[in-house]
Amino acid sequence: MDLDAVADELYALRPEEFVAARDRRALDARRSGERGLAAEIGALRRPSLAAWVSNLLVRREPDEVPPLLALGEELRRAHSELDGPRLRRLARRQNEVIGALARQARRLAGQSGHPVGEGVQREVEETLHAALADADAAREWAAGRLVKPLHATVGFPAAGATPPDRRTATPASGPGKRATDDEPTGDPDHAPGERPRVRPDRAGRQAPTSRPDREAEEERRESRRRLAQARTRAREAERDLRAREQEAEAAEDEAAEAGARAAELEERVRKLQDRLREARAGQREARAAARAARERSRRTEQAVRKARRRAVAATERADRPTPG
Repeated sequence: MDLDAVADELYALRPEEFVAARDRRALDARRSGERGLAAEIGALRRPSLAAWVSNLLVRREPDEVPPLLALGEELRRAHSELDGPRLRRLARRQNEVIGALARQARRLAGQSGHPVGEGVQREVEETLHAALADADAAREWAAGRLVKPLHATVGFPAAGATPPDRRTATPASGPGKRATDDEPTGDPDHAPGERPRVRPDRAGRQAPTSRPDREAEEERRESRRRLAQARTRAREAERDLRAREQEAEAAEDEAAEAGARAAELEERVRKLQDRLREARAGQREARAAARAARERSRRTEQAVRKARRRAVAATERADRPTPG
């Protein structure tokens, strides 16, 4: 028994069939003395519905896998090279391919007796986006053994987005250019490339900062404060998301276990019903045989009574005296 072969077998099953089949395979491995393999099989996780649909697409339509992987390589290369026109062209193609494949996966799920809704289709689309954006995610998707849908960690520019210019921006030159912090300002008290020093007033105190500078500094502080708050909210949201995901996984596991138990009981009920039907058929046959036996017994008794009467009559005739 091989772990890869068992995993391929299990992840090709419907989600509600996974746990019972996994436990049977783990038990087979233990009975064969392969305890390490049994532990590895037992650690395999049941796929979510969206992950199963994504796996189904890979397994039922293997010819669709290489083109998507190639498109992902093109997109990642164009993104790294900041090739705007190529990115826009590939982004349009990306949207078309992902939409078509997600709809195809949804049809396959329905044909496999497990219809899914738009929410699952969106999760499949997100998985395909992740496969395009990241090479590791692409390999994981192409293996057809996803446990949960993938989420893109690196996005591509939208179809109409313009990538940043790779050239280094240089300040304008020539007459009339604006003075910057790195240029001479005509202040004889500071060197080129330095900020002008604040001149002390006659009392030796520094002159107050100008109003535009104060407003700019306040805006910067406010921006930093808002950024810190946004990061805090993002971390809290991420922690909450992980907690909800863990709860969802636990609920999925419980549902899977309950489903496996229900499937086992349904199988037992089916077998008992088959046995009951067989017993009832046997009962009907026995009753028919009993009726036939009683009818034969009745006819036999009638024949016996007739024979007895004939024997009595014959005896009486034999006992009569002969005339003359």
